[in-house]
Amino acid sequence: MCIDIDGDDTPGCYCNRSLEFFYNHSDKHISNSWTSQNLLVVILGIIVCAFILFANSLVMVAIIINRGFHYPIYYLLGNLAASDLFAGASYLYLMFHTGPWITKMTKAQWFVRQGLINISLTASVVNLLAVAVERHQIIFTVKFHSRISNCRVALLILGIWLVALLMGLIPSMGWHCLCDLKNCSTMVPLYSRSFLIFWAVLNLVIFIIMAIMYLRIFLYVHKKIQRISQHQTQKKQMDTVMSLVKTLTMILGAFVICWTPGLVVLLLDGLGYRGTGILKVHEYFMVLAECNSVVNPIICSLRNQEMLSTFKGILCSPCRRGGVQSVPADTLIQEQLQNEEDLGKTPQRRVNAPAVQNHGPIVEQTLTLES
Repeated sequence: MCIDIDGDDTPGCYCNRSLEFFYNHSDKHISNSWTSQNLLVVILGIIVCAFILFANSLVMVAIIINRGFHYPIYYLLGNLAASDLFAGASYLYLMFHTGPWITKMTKAQWFVRQGLINISLTASVVNLLAVAVERHQIIFTVKFHSRISNCRVALLILGIWLVALLMGLIPSMGWHCLCDLKNCSTMVPLYSRSFLIFWAVLNLVIFIIMAIMYLRIFLYVHKKIQRISQHQTQKKQMDTVMSLVKTLTMILGAFVICWTPGLVVLLLDGLGYRGTGILKVHEYFMVLAECNSVVNPIICSLRNQEMLSTFKGILCSPCRRGGVQSVPADTLIQEQLQNEEDLGKTPQRRVNAPAVQNHGPIVEQTLTLES
């Protein structure tokens, strides 16, 4: 594999050249000392990483210790938190391998650095898509018993990480510009511009799919709100539906704000745009994209009152005895049935109804409704 070799170059390849050679070819200067811009990016990056590590660790611990969250949807949210946690760790590694430190790195180390970023960000995006698909299925599918099994969720999570790992390894496995110098990227000097186009377009396509799904959900919920406002006056029902609408709007809005600028800049670089402005702003756009890993746990978890209670229990547990108690299963059933009824799917079903009592243990009922 042509990354770091001793001796003469293979004809047409530049495998034994330093990173500085490729950075200079791409007109991306490596400073020998820390500039104010370098320091600002590193400081902002470290602060963002600290929030990412803290917030997503809190989500993962809450899902693990609270048995009331041991259901497929929460496993997906836990995996989203895990991918965001990995993103924070990867970006923290990047912060300590940037600026003047780049000159001390080998090309193999550089590919590891970029590969970690690719893996983490791809895993986060695909996780968001998986959660969107799951929410879409819950709202539009009336077949409660065709639920996602724990085995399928495990396979889905495994598939997410395999795709992310593949995306991280592809450049180092050959899709680079060490033997195609004229196609080297400006922002990522050892990457081929064709790979940047592929990566940016892939993520934009995922974004479009998510946007369509969330828009469909939004329109459906909005229609239900109008129906409720015309025929019902129960404040609790209106609050439930409005909470769902706000959550979906926040998820879509956060993704657009955090990801679109960075993806557009990557696409422009891949298409050969050589404006100097890209080099001045792309690092800040990457920090903005990483902020999505902070927003995800806030939107997907902190709006859940039971999750908030678990967070408080975790943070306050050193100050009191007893630890964190699990959420009773019947509480989750009540919440899920209320949400489904407000969306007009199962107005006839209640927790105490005979139809529910005859379907077996309460845990199995919860699994069916949660999935």
